[in-house]
Amino acid sequence: MDNKHKYRVEIQQMMFVSGETNDPPIETTSLIEDIVRGQVVEILLQANRTAHNRGSKSILPEDVIFLIRHDKAKVNRLRTYLSWKDLRKNAKDQDAGAGPPPGGADDDDGKKGADKGDKDDKEGGNMMKVKKSQIRLPWELQFMFNEQPLENNEDENDLDEDEREANIATLKRLKAADDRTRNMTKEEYVHWSDCRQASFTFRKSKRFKDWSGISQLTEGKPHDDVIDILGFLTFEIGCSITETALKMKKREQILQSQKAKNDQSSQDLAFEVTTLKKRKRLFDGPDNVVNPLQSNHIEEAWRILQAVDMKHRALTNYKGGRLSTRPILL
Repeated sequence: MDNKHKYRVEIQQMMFVSGETNDPPIETTSLIEDIVRGQVVEILLQANRTAHNRGSKSILPEDVIFLIRHDKAKVNRLRTYLSWKDLRKNAKDQDAGAGPPPGGADDDDGKKGADKGDKDDKEGGNMMKVKKSQIRLPWELQFMFNEQPLENNEDENDLDEDEREANIATLKRLKAADDRTRNMTKEEYVHWSDCRQASFTFRKSKRFKDWSGISQLTEGKPHDDVIDILGFLTFEIGCSITETALKMKKREQILQSQKAKNDQSSQDLAFEVTTLKKRKRLFDGPDNVVNPLQSNHIEEAWRILQAVDMKHRALTNYKGGRLSTRPILL
């Protein structure tokens, strides 16, 4: 592996989670890594510009989330991710700061300890709600006023439109994961579960900063959550490219199959279809029938994803004028 490409294993894992069963060639993973790095650079440049507009040199999480604010489902998943991250961090800090349980306490001390424990339990239960509401986006209407309406516990189960959209997207992902793993063996599922933990940033902070050139692209030190957000988004980008590329490959196979009907006998065609439909096991060895994703599939997927987002930008370009030809954030 060259010095430029450092995430071949992680990208292979992300591709497997997204539906790729074969071992992709180095050219394919390198191309995905180049695309992801280009997206990270674009995110950092635009977030840095947003930070300068509000008079700061350091990029905050809100500066990055602002760039994807139109994707409400992704924003809500990201806010939930950050909320649970803070909750786990605080819980870990509390566990580290807590002393050993009293061994020789008398009844009064035991009662005080029990009362304190009940109080901590109540505070711990309330902390989840507090933490989830901490991720506030300053451009949202409800946060543009100093005074906020009182929370109504009776309506806490009512979901707003953004949360419904996020839940729908989550259900679709769960359905795809269920379809993906339904016929897996135990060994395949264990491997798939491990691949779901693939990340560009988790326990790779220094490698990621060197790889993305974050010190050269930003003036101040970014907020710690910014790196975690970039890890979240890079996983999303890698999976989106792979899923779209698999659709391109499937369409290509259908076209080739239709063309083969005019050139092959019905017996040969039936053999080909039967071979293509044969389920591929993860540990069956090399697959000589169904080829892995090639660089041309990735290039076509990238072109389509950019075209879809460009269409969305054209519809929301109320100012008029020529649209920028810079890469669009996925």
